[in-house]
Amino acid sequence: MARPGSGLSARGGPGFAAPHVARVVVWEWLNEHGRWRPYSAAVCHHIENALKEDARGSVLLGQADAQLAPYVLDLQAMQQLRQDTGTRRPVRRNFYDPSSAPGKGIVWEWESDGSSWTPYDMELCITIQNAYEKQHPWLDLSSLGFGYLISFGSMAQTNRQTQRRRRLRRRMDLAYPLTAGSIPKSQSWPVGAGPGQPCRCPQCLLVSSTRAASNAILASQRRQPCAAPPAGRAEPGRAPARSHSAPGAPPPALNNLNRPGPRRPPARPAGPPGVPALPVKNLNGPGPVHPALAGMTGILLCAAGLPVCLTRAPKPVLHPPPVSKSDIRPVPGIPGGCRKTKKKHLKKSKNPEDVVRRYIQKVKTPPDEDCTICMERLGAPSGYEGVLSPRGAKPELVGKLGRCGHMYHLLCLVAMYSNGNKDGSLQCPTCKAIYGEKTGTQPPGKMEFHLIPHSLPGYTGSKTIRIVYDIPTGIQGPEHPNPGKKFTARGFPRHCYLPDNEQGRKVLKLLLVAWDRRLIFTVGTSNTTGESDTVVWNEIHHKTEFGSNLTGHGYPDPNYLDNVLAELLAQGVSEASLKD
Repeated sequence: MARPGSGLSARGGPGFAAPHVARVVVWEWLNEHGRWRPYSAAVCHHIENALKEDARGSVLLGQADAQLAPYVLDLQAMQQLRQDTGTRRPVRRNFYDPSSAPGKGIVWEWESDGSSWTPYDMELCITIQNAYEKQHPWLDLSSLGFGYLISFGSMAQTNRQTQRRRRLRRRMDLAYPLTAGSIPKSQSWPVGAGPGQPCRCPQCLLVSSTRAASNAILASQRRQPCAAPPAGRAEPGRAPARSHSAPGAPPPALNNLNRPGPRRPPARPAGPPGVPALPVKNLNGPGPVHPALAGMTGILLCAAGLPVCLTRAPKPVLHPPPVSKSDIRPVPGIPGGCRKTKKKHLKKSKNPEDVVRRYIQKVKTPPDEDCTICMERLGAPSGYEGVLSPRGAKPELVGKLGRCGHMYHLLCLVAMYSNGNKDGSLQCPTCKAIYGEKTGTQPPGKMEFHLIPHSLPGYTGSKTIRIVYDIPTGIQGPEHPNPGKKFTARGFPRHCYLPDNEQGRKVLKLLLVAWDRRLIFTVGTSNTTGESDTVVWNEIHHKTEFGSNLTGHGYPDPNYLDNVLAELLAQGVSEASLKD
């Protein structure tokens, strides 16, 4: 029997003794559950290269990973900033043994809802790899605080409480960067106070308050036997969703403290230097510290007698001054002003194998690599040998995707397509390249757009494009998480804003394409309230605050238009789409 403790030896202790020992560098960010989540190896190489040029500068993470386009890493403050929401999270530069999983480019992942794959935290990844290399049949994660059992024979993760099984996979990726010299256990700039003194910088206060909030919530849940128990501990390595989360229960570390509660006493004067100011009222939208987290942290730290300055966030300007109908004008060069969508029935005329064969080329001699879908060798039969194939495709057939060149078993791609939206498009599970026209699961609704005679902050002299989305409640279809069940639509109609300039009109045109393809909204679990079976944003961010940027959903934001273009491109919506 393997116990996770063996995996922790892969890391060095605080302050490696050898002065010139090479170590693997992994940059990590702290999520709302107090767990450090690793960036990919490619992103870490990008950060290390930037670090060599300017150790106190900033790094655009989207240059290494298009999906991270909204994020900037501030090396001076050691924080990750999401530009479109203003959310900040602590980051650190951590070090591991070169012989461990990150040094070999090995990534262990578990299959989350929606058939997407989520990497484990780095320490868990190292623990799993150590047990795998020692040929242990299974691995118990309970000593690390997770009620899960990993079976290497079936490559599955089982929840001990619910017995729910999820698939597990091991894939090869780029190795993480190496560095040498006298290296501490981890680096979190700015450096703290004197020896033995706790650091009072904003970075360390943010880290400690995040952990304190998470630990206090979990402790309070354990102390309340009368309350309904959570469905289970947060799954290892699970990252927070960007704009919507996969269908299922809300994260266990979030409870009613996330929602606005009873009126609180008036704000106290600003606290002493170094003590963070945490909002206690505006809990529905992100701020300099995520407001839900800030609200929890402020309440819990005050209850514990820890120093914190409670402030009330200024009321954001969500809407422009009143506009009469006579002031509203059409957007130049974009006719219509209104776009309605109805539920599109999926075409069933072409079977999955026909779709897959359209985008691949047959590989006669597969390389000695794993198929990252079934985790079998490409030279061996597919792990989805039981999938029905109308043409009787052999399980050992391997295909290469045309543009990106990644290779998979034909039957694995057929199984992946059959488990998705079946819209005639295919997305490479490795690089996310889209083949064909991707469509989503947005419910029926209406999108209106027009000009209003007011200017957004940062765009003085330009009028404003106002977009109004309206989606009513309805019944979930077969493409949604719970077919036949009612879904809610909170906060509609939703008003969004773009500057009336060349780039703003370009974004509007592409948003119309995304709307027609049902990509802007989906049905899932709200990241704000935890409500399931409700309409949520679908990873294409919008500005819903008009005259300020207090919540991070407004202007000025000089990078927003570029960021949303990158997000649209990640969904397969590009300028080429306008010519179709």
